[in-house]
Parts: sequence; structure tokens; C-alpha cells
Amino acid sequence: MAALDALRDQGAGVLVVARRDRLARDVLTDALVQRLCEREGATVVSADGVANGDRPEDQLMRSIVAAMAAYERALIGTRTRAALAVKKARGERVGGVPYGYRVGPAGRIEEDPGEQATVARARELRAKGASLREVARRLLAEGHRPRKGRGWHVQVVARVVG
Repeated sequence: MAALDALRDQGAGVLVVARRDRLARDVLTDALVQRLCEREGATVVSADGVANGDRPEDQLMRSIVAAMAAYERALIGTRTRAALAVKKARGERVGGVPYGYRVGPAGRIEEDPGEQATVARARELRAKGASLREVARRLLAEGHRPRKGRGWHVQVVARVVG
């Protein structure tokens, strides 16, 4: 979208992509970008030269490349899910480490005593009727720090008190 905005703002006539399959991994998105460029009076040009013309065979090739990019995206997703399922079946960690836990020496998730104290305090405050914002404010005031950033984000507090 930033590139499309730049086309409009700069009055450029060309949007250059390294390869057509890098433009989008979805046929609809690819077509939408093409149309939006046309609306701005610009064309999409591939640096590798594939399907840069306006002949029927170029249009066909653009459609094929977009479809293959979508297929590749779906294939990668399928392979990733299968690999994660195998890791999970082996008892290996997949995904992030929830607040209150850490990765131990054996690569297994174990409780983090400091974070567990923060989780307990957050749940206690919430049970007493404090809003998520109030819980976040109180945790900071009491010296409980999130893993990242300087303050507690409401969505992180919601996951912690879960």
C-alpha cells in the first residue's frame, strides 16, 4: 500500500517488483494491486522481465505466476503445520513461551518463579475487581515488569490473567 501511495504522490508511471511472485501471494491481492496501479496510470514491471507486456500471453503468464505464488504459500503453510505437529508429538516446544514460564536447560518449558509471582498478583488484582488497565498500572507501580517494553499492554495483561 505504501508503494501505491508513492505512485500517486510521486506521479510515477511504474511500480517495479523483483519478480512477479513477490508482488503478492494471493491471486486476488495480485489483481487488486494491478488494478490500483492502472487506476493511477501506472504499470507493474518485473525486474526479471516476466510478463511485462500487455499482450494476451503476458496476461496469461501473470495469472499463472499469481496462481503459483498462491499455491506455494498454501504448500508452505501445510508443510509448516505438519512439521509443528511432529515436534509437538515428540514433546518438543512449539510456539512462544507464555509469561510465567521459561525454557529450561533441557529445552523444556518450566515455571519462572519471578514471573509466576507477577501472574499471581495480576490474578489477585483482577479477582478483586480491578480493570485490566488498573492491573497494568498497579503491576508497574509494584515493580513487576513485562518481558518487553517499559509498561504493561492491556492485551498482555489479559493473556496473563487469562
